[in-house]
Amino acid sequence: MLNIFEIIGTVAFAVSGALTGIKKRLDFFGVLMLAITTAIGGGIARDLIIGNTPPLAFRHPIYITIALVSTVGVWIFYRYLFRLTNVILIFDAIGLAVFTANGARLAFAGDYASLSVAVSLGVLTGTGGGILRDIFVQEIPMVFRKEIYATASIIGVLAQYYSRIFFHGSWPLYICFATTLLIRLIAMNFKMNLPVPKINNRDVNNNF
Repeated sequence: MLNIFEIIGTVAFAVSGALTGIKKRLDFFGVLMLAITTAIGGGIARDLIIGNTPPLAFRHPIYITIALVSTVGVWIFYRYLFRLTNVILIFDAIGLAVFTANGARLAFAGDYASLSVAVSLGVLTGTGGGILRDIFVQEIPMVFRKEIYATASIIGVLAQYYSRIFFHGSWPLYICFATTLLIRLIAMNFKMNLPVPKINNRDVNNNF
């Protein structure tokens, strides 16, 4: 089931990147690069950090292929997809939950079982591709300014870490997935955000 969700998450992230490229009026190659970056960028960054080279995405190009096929679909049907924002966000939440769980799983399966490393790898895998996408199009990454996103990923990894005390096998993985997904969906539904400093433009212009 998690493998199926991982494919769905890859498609969702690729669609998100492709739509961003179309909004920025990039050509097909640019749209494709944004889609691939969003879909597998976090996993590649994770693998490079832990020395898992060449990255899994290069050894198993199925995810690049999925991103390519998704890009072609977006290129053809983007006018209809722009009307399905909520559906895409839900798929994006599934992708975040899946990749967070998998990133943390690699930490626990190897020699990186500390909580800080697990959180870092989980969050990087879940959000890294989106951060790279936004940087490439010269925008502040959504994870820094949009609802509760990375926070959901962090709480999911914490749930996976502590649930290992009581559950064995794949249960902690599924608990991480469910926790991350639930928090992200609740944040989307109720427009929940972390606190932002209340300053006005005049103060900023006068003091910085």
